[in-house]
Amino acid sequence: MSRLLAAALTVVAAAALAVGAAFGAVALLEAPPDQPNTPLVTYETNGGER
Repeated sequence: MSRLLAAALTVVAAAALAVGAAFGAVALLEAPPDQPNTPLVTYETNGGER
């Protein structure tokens, strides 16, 4: 196998790995959280009071 062909295959493999990692990171970021985002402490307020 010539050096040029080996270099070209290495570049293609690295590009495919980078694209796969990018799609994986986006998929992880768009995943819903494990638990709902509810406050631990709530304060009761009267209707007009702020």
